[in-house]
Amino acid sequence: MQKQVKCPCCSHVFSVSGNSKEIKKINCPQCNTFGKVSFSIKPYFTSAIEVAQLRKEYDSLVAVNNISFSVKKGEVFAFLGPNGAGKTTTVEMIESIRKPTNGNISIFGRNVTDSFDQIKEKIGILPQEFHSFERLTIRETLEYFASLFEKQADIDEIIAAMHLSDDEDKLYKQLSGGLKQRVGVAISLVNDPDIVFLDEPTTGLDPKARREVWDVIAGLRNKGKTVFLTTHYMEEAEYLADHIAIIHKGNIIAEGTLDELINKYSKGSILKFTKCDVNLVKNALESFGYNVKKANNQNVLVNIQYKDQILEVLSLLRKNAINYDNIDIHRPNLEELFLQLTGARLREEHT
Repeated sequence: MQKQVKCPCCSHVFSVSGNSKEIKKINCPQCNTFGKVSFSIKPYFTSAIEVAQLRKEYDSLVAVNNISFSVKKGEVFAFLGPNGAGKTTTVEMIESIRKPTNGNISIFGRNVTDSFDQIKEKIGILPQEFHSFERLTIRETLEYFASLFEKQADIDEIIAAMHLSDDEDKLYKQLSGGLKQRVGVAISLVNDPDIVFLDEPTTGLDPKARREVWDVIAGLRNKGKTVFLTTHYMEEAEYLADHIAIIHKGNIIAEGTLDELINKYSKGSILKFTKCDVNLVKNALESFGYNVKKANNQNVLVNIQYKDQILEVLSLLRKNAINYDNIDIHRPNLEELFLQLTGARLREEHT
């Protein structure tokens, strides 16, 4: 068995292998502090998921670049980034679908590589491209997938919780996109997992169907489930997540709660000028030292630190005879945070 331990001297976290009831002498690999580890007591580790220096290479391509993060029990953890950023590759390594090039992954203190047979009973998975049996009803589908596990949840309770009672006798091929995604989430719950992995669960859904899936995910958190959510929708992360990690080109570029991210990386307020000559506005304000980002071909975002700067910006545009249709002043959101950190819009990156 494996146990995650934390050095009392340098706080380095590392894995130690041992047998049940064994007391093992160890040295911290970081600072060489001597200590003992007992395998007869419950590990101190309380995180649901721990990822350390995780890396995935495909020949010369680095898809995931030495990332580290942890997911607390009972939280919705949003892994936010554009398509191709490394989200699905990361989650598939955690699920043991892909083998990492380097790094360590543990779930409830167990190393995924060594203990996946025990871990798989504790996790539920909705893959990015989910398909089921066309000629099975919703109930038959859930009963089939439940039969694959030793531990099985109550199918009636899942159907009720996913709001599928009115449709449980419909064939899967007859369902709308939103209903199919809810069935996918329901399948991920048939073994009553402690952790649910949802990879892009609302991609391709209309706003109404997307909100229905959001309500289902919020309900999972209310039941004490840990949810690992990958998404490229910033509003999805804002609405659902307790903790957010932003991944871009294989690197985690920011991590924290929504408030922590906004406060740390987006100081002040955002001025948004709409239907303006983007280049004129950008060049005029940058010449006076302002941080200006092009939102699209007609809109410009300006980071403002102090209220007095609002009047200064408006005065500069007026003196240069630069027109705009409208101005909006607001607190930065994740979309604008991503723009500031990468110079690209999240929506543009996945189109």
